[in-house]
Amino acid sequence: MSAAGRMAGAAAALMLAAATAGCGGVQAADLFLVTREGPRPNEQLTLLVNEEGGVTCNGRKAGTLADAAIIEAREIQEDLKEPASEHLRLAASPGSVLRYQVRDADGTVEFADNSPHQPAVLHKLQLLVLQTAQRICGLSE
Repeated sequence: MSAAGRMAGAAAALMLAAATAGCGGVQAADLFLVTREGPRPNEQLTLLVNEEGGVTCNGRKAGTLADAAIIEAREIQEDLKEPASEHLRLAASPGSVLRYQVRDADGTVEFADNSPHQPAVLHKLQLLVLQTAQRICGLSE
């Protein structure tokens, strides 16, 4: 086969691989999985966010984060590396309403909405979860 023929064959193979990937052959990696628990039914949430901003709410594909929220989610995942690898667990203070567990590739963090000594990343995570629950999952707070 000539060099031109080999190049054409390689180009066709690349196009086929790209088409296959675009048809669900490759899935984006997960950034994190958050479980939120509270006393009311709309406060119960299992939220999975992938690196492309895909959102699954309580096991149902629900939509995609806006570009700014995808960037925020990636920053949160990066900032969770240390607390997750240390398996940080923070106790709730009296009056706590919501409990969170977040898991990523580095480990698990457990905390409450009013846990003392929360790293800033946990406040960012709570806001992202709240906004995503309302805007994408359709849960009213």
